[in-house]
Amino acid sequence: MRQAGPNSFVIDCFPEAVARHRDDHRVVVVDVIRATTLAITAVAQGRRCFIASTAEQARDLKARIGPAVLAGEIAGDKPDGFEMNNSPAELDRRTDVERPIIMVSSSGAPLMLQAGLIPGGAEVACLRNARASARHLIGRHRRVALIGAGSRGEFREEDQMCCARIGDWLLEAGYSPESEETQRIVDHWRGVPVDALSAGASVTYLRRTGQEDDFEYISRRIDDLDLVASIRGQEVTVDPARVGHEP
Repeated sequence: MRQAGPNSFVIDCFPEAVARHRDDHRVVVVDVIRATTLAITAVAQGRRCFIASTAEQARDLKARIGPAVLAGEIAGDKPDGFEMNNSPAELDRRTDVERPIIMVSSSGAPLMLQAGLIPGGAEVACLRNARASARHLIGRHRRVALIGAGSRGEFREEDQMCCARIGDWLLEAGYSPESEETQRIVDHWRGVPVDALSAGASVTYLRRTGQEDDFEYISRRIDDLDLVASIRGQEVTVDPARVGHEP
């Protein structure tokens, strides 16, 4: 294990990683394709955004809060009665911004819900707000854990890239990596264009299922939002502090 400096960060993956870091790190959760991108897009529109663990829980929550949009997938399939998949491109086209969104997903939702159990919550990031998230972390938190959702036992490339981008800004601000693997991920993705993700497993799935417009949407909106978001319990909200120091 690398000796960490006074300010440090680690890159990890999968929902179970939250338990390893929740007590001594500020946790940041990432699922670029597509859960955290959907959540960030929702709150950027001014919507309330809730995360559910199952389709049944999502329907029950809608019955309590009113005419929300049910969005998401279970094992890649849109559940019965849901209006849309967890598609940020489709959400961006909708004009019913007064309606909250309730999302389920196979990978990102479990990660966000684990993070939402942390007292004080955790941050939610994607490629749309990676830079804003880094700026907010610097000088506010001594130790940071950047955690990707993972899918089918893999730390997906797009989540590595997003974590690495935030990590690189932390490095520039004097934070040190807590492991050789963290340093390797940052070094590997430094300067790599987002289009390089097009051959990855997640984008291949989107292309095979006719949902490639989501990758087009994601890849054309890099750091376009000066927005910091957190999850507490089941709800993703915009952090009123928004941004911190320049990295």
